[in-house]
Amino acid sequence: MTHYFISDLHLQADRPAMTEGFLGLLDRLTDAEALYILGDFFEVWIGDDYSDALVEQIKSSLKALSNKGTDVVFMHGNRDFLMGDTFAADCGGRMMAEGSVIHVGDDSALLLHGDSLCTRDVEYMKMRQVFRNPAWIAEVLSKSIPERVALGRQVRSESKAGQQMKADDIMDVTPEEVDKALTEAGVSRMIHGHTHRPDTHRWEHHGEARERIVLGDWGDDHGWLIRWQAGSKPVLEKFGF
Repeated sequence: MTHYFISDLHLQADRPAMTEGFLGLLDRLTDAEALYILGDFFEVWIGDDYSDALVEQIKSSLKALSNKGTDVVFMHGNRDFLMGDTFAADCGGRMMAEGSVIHVGDDSALLLHGDSLCTRDVEYMKMRQVFRNPAWIAEVLSKSIPERVALGRQVRSESKAGQQMKADDIMDVTPEEVDKALTEAGVSRMIHGHTHRPDTHRWEHHGEARERIVLGDWGDDHGWLIRWQAGSKPVLEKFGF
């Protein structure tokens, strides 16, 4: 059986080709023991009490996968930090805390969305503290759906504008933060998304071989995944649809 990992789909109603690509992938996961969705699954998420045709389609498809025996696991990203247990349960899945360690056979890996590693982006890290604050989340979820829709559009617009003003290296991970996270977790491998820079990085830290596998973001004609079976190393793949 295989463990699959995806991230940064940014699903949205006005990009149907991407949605069809994702649904097509689900149909092919006939050997999936687990599917880990490591954040930014939707372009914006305003709360589990909101639904539309896209959301219902995704729920139904993931529930069908879950009913076949696949463990469907969600992790918060920087765009869907309001996602909760209700949505996960509707998909037949569960939420997983960022920074969790999983085991595949005798091997293990630290799972993250990845934004917590980008500490050189000081402005973003300050906003991240706000967005992940339980009191702020509760306040936002107490607003009406139209108010939350407007807030989501505003945050999304400001985020895009801010990224255009930042140097590329600022929005990438801080190497020292990567090593710190691995050391604290007691593992030598990390899997994450967020940066939209798919690659497999290998290096040594105090004599220990380490690995960081970065998932790519999805487009209208392709996606990225990691395929990992017990007894073998995880493999990063780009696939078309």
